[in-house]
Amino acid sequence: MTAQWVSKRCGPLKGVLRAPGDKSISHRALILGALAHGVTHVEGLLEGEDVKRTAQAMAAFGAGVERLGEGHWRIAGKGGFAEPADVIDCGNAGTGVRLIMGAAAGFDLVATFTGDASLRGRPMNRVLKPLGEMGASWVCRAGGRLPLTLKGGNLARVAYRLPEPSAQVKSAILLAGLHADGGVEVIEPQATRDHTERMLRAFGAQVDVAEDGAGRRIVLPAGQSLTGTRVRVPGDPSSAAFALVAALITPGSVVTVEGMLLNPLRIGLLETLGDMGADLSVTNLREEGGESVADITARYSALTGVEVPPERAPSMIDEYPILAVAAAFAEGPTTMRGIGEMRVKESDRIALMAAGLSACGVTVEEGPDSLTVVGSVRGNHPVAGGALVATHGDHRIAMSHLILGLAADRPVAVDEPGMIATSFPGFLDLMRSLGADIEAS
Repeated sequence: MTAQWVSKRCGPLKGVLRAPGDKSISHRALILGALAHGVTHVEGLLEGEDVKRTAQAMAAFGAGVERLGEGHWRIAGKGGFAEPADVIDCGNAGTGVRLIMGAAAGFDLVATFTGDASLRGRPMNRVLKPLGEMGASWVCRAGGRLPLTLKGGNLARVAYRLPEPSAQVKSAILLAGLHADGGVEVIEPQATRDHTERMLRAFGAQVDVAEDGAGRRIVLPAGQSLTGTRVRVPGDPSSAAFALVAALITPGSVVTVEGMLLNPLRIGLLETLGDMGADLSVTNLREEGGESVADITARYSALTGVEVPPERAPSMIDEYPILAVAAAFAEGPTTMRGIGEMRVKESDRIALMAAGLSACGVTVEEGPDSLTVVGSVRGNHPVAGGALVATHGDHRIAMSHLILGLAADRPVAVDEPGMIATSFPGFLDLMRSLGADIEAS
């Protein structure tokens, strides 16, 4: 029988914690370290299952990959990828497989990719289309689904305009462009997280970025060569969001997250919570490894529903599930538009958040690319809870509803909690250390 985790209403949450390393930066540090010449040391690497799969993949492509201690990894790159001897199993790592396919496309090799049931159900067409225009070829299941065998090498330059904002697609194209004849150019309609551009520079590459209306034009000139370096991975804002929102909705709580990434293209949730009236303070702002980091303190707050600007979506696409939980405890409706990308994540996150919140007594309205959550009037119509939420193996759906249970009237249970380890190993212990009542059943 599959285990369940159950969260119950608890007293004030108190404490100081450090969020696990940023998952996006962790994936990229491993991949660029493998593509580089020489040794790369990574500190603070997220050691969740998704990132471990990327580490294993880099070893399969010929890099030396060694864990030296907690969060400290050594990657000995050979300046490129060799053909792997076996299938590359990326588990549940959607970011990992898309970025790795982009990097592998630049080399004269054949590689087969697969993953778990969730990943095998997720279409790869948005990445495959630009890689195909550059000259890569592949064979896969219907709809661009894994397992997929990719043939790389002899790539040509493209100037590719993204149909919709996606940092994963942009990054895959840039990684392929490292070994394309003439380099590569990407035009994005809205600025998305720019970790790949920043990290390419840290590894010695030239990356030219120009504003292009609301978006940006990124050019990677030909003839790039990467050199191993040191990378310190900051705390992941997508993971920190769970503890911060838990504090905002649980009476009497004060929680501080130390060393959290404050990249301007990753702080959409903080901006939105601020619009809702959240008591958030930023201290000890500094720069580490080319990224802004700071300590964030959240205090229990009376929240008010808002209309979230659609153009904010790229900067918080992974945080909409936990925002929906905050919205359930706000006064009035919170409307999130332009979030169609949520439907092609580890699950259809719009549908699953709507279903889970509804089961917990929250009024929601679901649209093709929108979600409206009608919050309770504090003290008069509290969130009921009392549901077993089906997560369909999605870690963010599971964690979001567990946070909901900490302030709901009745306990909230989630199935398949083991999947949480893909992005947030130690989630249970960390939340308990703050005073959360979450148990396995």
